[in-house]
Amino acid sequence: MVLANFLMLSQIAGHVILAILSLLVIIPMTMNLHEFNHNCILFATGTWRESDGLFEVRWPSTGFCNFPIFTGIFVFIISVLQIYKFGRLAHRNEEGGFLGLFIDVVFGIFMTMFAIISAIIVTLGFIVWCSDMTERFPSCDMAAGQNITDKSQNLDTSGFYFEMGTSQFGAWGCFAISVGVAVIALLKLINNHQIRNIKVSMYLERQRLVNEDANVIHPDGRSTPSFPEL
Repeated sequence: MVLANFLMLSQIAGHVILAILSLLVIIPMTMNLHEFNHNCILFATGTWRESDGLFEVRWPSTGFCNFPIFTGIFVFIISVLQIYKFGRLAHRNEEGGFLGLFIDVVFGIFMTMFAIISAIIVTLGFIVWCSDMTERFPSCDMAAGQNITDKSQNLDTSGFYFEMGTSQFGAWGCFAISVGVAVIALLKLINNHQIRNIKVSMYLERQRLVNEDANVIHPDGRSTPSFPEL
């Protein structure tokens, strides 16, 4: 019971952290899309024009930005639902059934997979963008707020470095915490399975002892149950 309560509290804490970290992915990525006129900065490449020194951008698919946002929304929704679920179970001092524990493991695996893919996309995509920025500026963060493209692009570059850095932190944080949440869910499933096996074994052993007692026969031919010695 002590182990089950500890795992339950760990799950609640893990999902609270996941909900916060998912917002660190959703909000900055959404802001950056808006500031870049709905163009995705991840994996964006281009060339610096010698005529005016501006950056001629070749924009990639917006899917590179939409997938991390989708992952953040997915993790946030699952975390909120799990917090509510585990809070009710903890209040009633229950653990949940085998099916519910199995679903928790599945959710944990999916969150881990989505989080690692999103973290890789954000990290590698931002590296590609920064590699072009450092051709003109000493570091990528110095390009933030600079007039690097045509005004017709209608880009606000003032916060892209902070936004992408925050998104990276949130994505990798989601991956790390989701791994822990998935492991805890698996431990609870294994613990529940072991307890079920113990209960079944005790029931079968009790039935065996009852049957043995029922088969005790006295010398006069009567069959009566025997009582164990105290």
